[in-house]
Amino acid sequence: MVFLTLLTAIAALAFLGVVAFALTKIVAALESIGGRGDSYLAKLRLGLRAIERETSHLPQAAPDINAGLRNVAGGLAGVDDTLAGLHKALQAQEK
Repeated sequence: MVFLTLLTAIAALAFLGVVAFALTKIVAALESIGGRGDSYLAKLRLGLRAIERETSHLPQAAPDINAGLRNVAGGLAGVDDTLAGLHKALQAQEK
């Protein structure tokens, strides 16, 4: 039983050693992704922050915009009714 516990501990340490070794080998690639200020991740973060800042007012403005769009929809329904009546009148005139 003690032998299996020691063997498991040694296997776990070996696994962690392999992971640490692999991370040290790919550290350059990881730094190019997000380690410096000119990396792609940093540029993405700045772009997302700019979008967040530019659109932060939308949740407060959305109810007013929706109310205006409801008014426009009502007006367009009236235009639709008028055009439908005009279409019927033109069809009746052709006959």
